[in-house]
Amino acid sequence: MTDDTFVASTSDGPIAGHAGGSGAPVLLLHGGPAMTDYLDLLGPELDGWRWVRYQQRGVAPSAVTGPFTVERHVADAVAVLDALGIGRTVVLGHSWGGHLALHLAVAHPGRVAGLVIVDPLGAVGDGGLKEMAQQLRGRLSPAATARLAEVDARLGGPDPTDADALESLTLLWPGYFAVPAEAPPVPPGMQISLAAYAGTFASAAEHLASGFGEKLGGVRAPAVFVLGERSPMPVSQGEQTADLLSSAEVDVIPGAGHLPWHEQPGCIATALAAVRARAGAA
Repeated sequence: MTDDTFVASTSDGPIAGHAGGSGAPVLLLHGGPAMTDYLDLLGPELDGWRWVRYQQRGVAPSAVTGPFTVERHVADAVAVLDALGIGRTVVLGHSWGGHLALHLAVAHPGRVAGLVIVDPLGAVGDGGLKEMAQQLRGRLSPAATARLAEVDARLGGPDPTDADALESLTLLWPGYFAVPAEAPPVPPGMQISLAAYAGTFASAAEHLASGFGEKLGGVRAPAVFVLGERSPMPVSQGEQTADLLSSAEVDVIPGAGHLPWHEQPGCIATALAAVRARAGAA
């Protein structure tokens, strides 16, 4: 995607991103958390939109320092919109980014015209993390399983490194796709911040434990949940989270994994069009 770069200022350091295209605005929130933005992979799914994507806090060129809390991530998203003069926008979030999009809609409903929530960390129980981890490990080859055990030992030791976290992701990466043997490589230049990952998930867990899901009933923006039928994230988690919203549709994509646009191109464009139509009629 051709784009222009921008930097949004916050009280806790800069947030850097890219913007391009033309049309109604859509804010893109990548997953992870604490990993390099990869949503350039959406490519033609965003035709007809003025898209904005940014590197979330924890990984350069954005601020690599915290606080790594849900509240700070929400404030960063608002700072990006303010820096680009966008008052109200459709928000598309993938995985952790889908969970963040829901927090943004709860905290700042006036800024969110509609939601496309793609295979998200959910709002029920632990959000689906335990089952997802089990599914990913179950999809590994014996050799990868043995190597992951070595990496896990380092990650659980006294001196884990970001390089260890990246190797873990690289080993698990094929399992995010419907057919692991046909998975594309990890996007080039990928980085992970252990500190940002741990802090963000700890904050998200606190919100889940304190009843975040109960707040979703107040979200009035139209929403479409796009769920991969063969994703390691359980489809039931996305369906149960969608049921908490007052105006959400669910589209389970056959034969698709955690990045459903990879196996079924066009599914994200279809969801965006549906949200635009519903937001325009609201």
